[in-house]
Amino acid sequence: MTANTRIFDLEQPRTADMPIHPAHQQAGYSYLLHRHHEDEYRPSEAGPRTGAAGVIICGEHSGTHIDALCHQSDALILYGGVSVGDVQTSRGFSRLAVEEIPPIVAPGILLDVAAKEGVESLEPGHAVTGTDLEECCQRQGVSIEPGSVVLVRTGNARYWDDAERYLAGPGMDASASYWVAERQVLAVGADNMAWDVPGVKDPDLGCMLPGHLILLARHGIYIIENLDLEELASSGRHHFDFFCAPLKFVGATGSPVSPLALVPENGQDS
Repeated sequence: MTANTRIFDLEQPRTADMPIHPAHQQAGYSYLLHRHHEDEYRPSEAGPRTGAAGVIICGEHSGTHIDALCHQSDALILYGGVSVGDVQTSRGFSRLAVEEIPPIVAPGILLDVAAKEGVESLEPGHAVTGTDLEECCQRQGVSIEPGSVVLVRTGNARYWDDAERYLAGPGMDASASYWVAERQVLAVGADNMAWDVPGVKDPDLGCMLPGHLILLARHGIYIIENLDLEELASSGRHHFDFFCAPLKFVGATGSPVSPLALVPENGQDS
């Protein structure tokens, strides 16, 4: 990284009121300050220094986070032919859990579907297709290479402070997931709750969240959810260096992350 590199923080702020997928709302998110500065302030005995500390309670799939491969199965088979029964315990997974995800340092591509449609954000329930992603590539003059990370902007991030509207947002249909899988990407991400269109059952696969089945269980492609892509999109830069390091929660099915996009200030997007 040089002094002329611009850093885009792609993480959404974490609060007790942030949107959380219905499947994970029970865990929720809470920060509790359990030790206050006044608790140990005894200047005559210990001098002027005091400390404060808190407790974080959250679901692994709350806020901006990455899905581990053990998060989804295909008829109780995980990616690579691993049987759920062989690796699943009450303390998590012995294989394909989040600690096995290496720090991701890869070329990143932003596909701005909202801009392609000429809107600030796609409507709730709007299904982004593989054709949409291909048209974004043509419009932006970019191509997707194996091992890269594809981020899809729907404009939904602008509703992060309106949980009901955010949760009802747009997403990818199965064809979009097949499209990125065919290009052998390392990971995908989007500015919505769950990559897929919320609440829609795929007629061919017979399940909701078809992208989770296609990407995680069948192709070993990580999914990063609840990204803030607005500032990056406003910069007009579609190529960047992408960085994302999951926390090593041993056995976990996902992890909070704070992804970054780095672009040279004086570089030219192509």
